[in-house]
Amino acid sequence: MEPPQRSPGRGRPRTITRERIADVSIAIGLPSLTFVGVAAALGVSHMALYKHVPNIEALKCLVAEEIFQRWEIPRACGDTRQGLQAYLIRFAASVQAFVKTHPGLTPYVIRRLAATQSMIGKISDHQAHIAQAYGLTHEQARWLLSTVAFHGFAVADTVYTVSGREPVLEADRGGEETEMEGELLEGMQALIVGALVLLDQREGGAEGPGISG
Repeated sequence: MEPPQRSPGRGRPRTITRERIADVSIAIGLPSLTFVGVAAALGVSHMALYKHVPNIEALKCLVAEEIFQRWEIPRACGDTRQGLQAYLIRFAASVQAFVKTHPGLTPYVIRRLAATQSMIGKISDHQAHIAQAYGLTHEQARWLLSTVAFHGFAVADTVYTVSGREPVLEADRGGEETEMEGELLEGMQALIVGALVLLDQREGGAEGPGISG
């Protein structure tokens, strides 16, 4: 006589962690994020997800914070004023690539009220690193990096939001985006040069705008 067969068990319920929520949400993308979609990707019910995140806005904030924490901000590449200009251009390019990779993220980064303590901590650490590398005060580094980041995020978001979406038939959308990216790069370089001139004026005691922002 054969032993009775055991019915297959349901197995352990899938563990819902912040990292897993962030991973599947990043894959879906902030603009397309829904509770049902994230829950399905996690293999759980949307009610189970609600136990970890109270609403869709909290979910988006969680994902935006995690994306920001995973951003590898470039490190300093020299200790001269020319090196600082080169670094800021590299930083601006990193911002541009970051925005392009993560559409919908800019509102959660550019607004101070949306920044979490961990995001603020990462920003402050970056400012301290640049201040030390280039012999700046923390306020000078804060102003320079905030100026480049604010305009970089805002303009890049505009470029990737509107590129290819205007009602033009048979438009070369790839060519248009490349052209707009070139204009963005030139504009950011002009902004950086101007910001460094203002910094020199401040250090030299010349009249003109300060750098306190």
